[in-house]
Amino acid sequence: MDPTPFRPAERDFIANPYPAYAELRAGGRIHHYPPTGQWLIPHHADVRTLLRDRRLGRTYQHRFTHAEFGRTPPPPAHEPFHTLNDGGMLDLEPPDHTRIRRLVSQAFNPRTVERLAPTVRRLAARLVDDFRAAGGGDLVAEVAEPLPVAVIAEILGIPDADRHLLRPWSAAICGMYELDPGEEAAARAVRASVEFTEYLRELIAERRKKPGRDDLISALIAAHDEEGEEGEEGEEGEEGDEGGGTSPRRLTEQEMISTCVLLLNAGHEATVNTTANGWYALLRNPAQLAALRAAPEALLPTAIEELMRYDTPLQLFERWVLEDIEFAGQTLPRGSEVALLFGSANRDPARFADPDALDLTRADNPHISFGAGIHYCLGAPLARLELHAFFGELLGKMPGLRLAAEPEWGPGFVIRGLKELRVEC
Repeated sequence: MDPTPFRPAERDFIANPYPAYAELRAGGRIHHYPPTGQWLIPHHADVRTLLRDRRLGRTYQHRFTHAEFGRTPPPPAHEPFHTLNDGGMLDLEPPDHTRIRRLVSQAFNPRTVERLAPTVRRLAARLVDDFRAAGGGDLVAEVAEPLPVAVIAEILGIPDADRHLLRPWSAAICGMYELDPGEEAAARAVRASVEFTEYLRELIAERRKKPGRDDLISALIAAHDEEGEEGEEGEEGEEGDEGGGTSPRRLTEQEMISTCVLLLNAGHEATVNTTANGWYALLRNPAQLAALRAAPEALLPTAIEELMRYDTPLQLFERWVLEDIEFAGQTLPRGSEVALLFGSANRDPARFADPDALDLTRADNPHISFGAGIHYCLGAPLARLELHAFFGELLGKMPGLRLAAEPEWGPGFVIRGLKELRVEC
């Protein structure tokens, strides 16, 4: 099939990619996309399978050089971004991924996250109180963004006075995750990578001299991956332990820096966009919103899962083919790249009844918005806590919330969200 419906650079597609996904699913299980050389995977069952297939990886550099893998190295000018990005566990494979994830997992296991619940609820309540007092405004900038940034900063131990720096750095770095970011976006990402790295290097040096009591940076400085220790496995528990036989050792400084940046980026981009995308979906589905307002405590758990399924912020996730494989009648040689279409998988009628309908009571909801396999989102319990607090506060305190202006989608497709969402009481 000619994948002409897949047009990730065009605004009309970004605003509503779901009809194009339906065409891709109807046309087969796998499609080659010439502009990027990737193989598009649109079906739910296939996406879940390939996320767990260890013949694919987030990186290939643990096994091959660029030349051996048939890939061109990134330009030298982009090196600060790649040094920062490639040292984070999202872009590592075992054994390094195993070691780092185990060290970080204690900050995000359900018990630790529950201890954060009073802080999260207090911050959400304050933000919504201020928003209501102002009569509304931009839900993205004034409500959705501040809470997850503050929570991740609290976990890491970023001083209050510096927290305003985090969101701009994160947005610039995440611009490089698009399919064709361009040199202007690359320059912004490189600049942010240098500045964020320098900032964290200084903060780590301070914490070496004077450790904090509860912050993750201090804990990572002191932590060792003790041999035989098992990390919290979370929802994807059967794959939480990747093996690898690693010898215990401390994180390097670059691994600490990369881990902190990853936690900030992953820990708030998804929550910000799920909040905004979710409220926009509710405001376009008044019957569902009315039902949620009528019984928020009963419906919120399934509603939050449904909103993540219905319009996931992460639309595409890439994996490298590390050895020749046969898939759906197609040979994928080593060096190929697959693009797993999360947004399409979450609307697959083979897995979800009436998938294009927003159904806040949907109980059977195995969406892929948090991924699957060893890279399943470590922060999923925290994200759910934040989303529950956000939606609960807005439903309870702003029962007349409505659109003040039709929103515009941001330019990103891979991480897809609204530029702003202007609402009023």
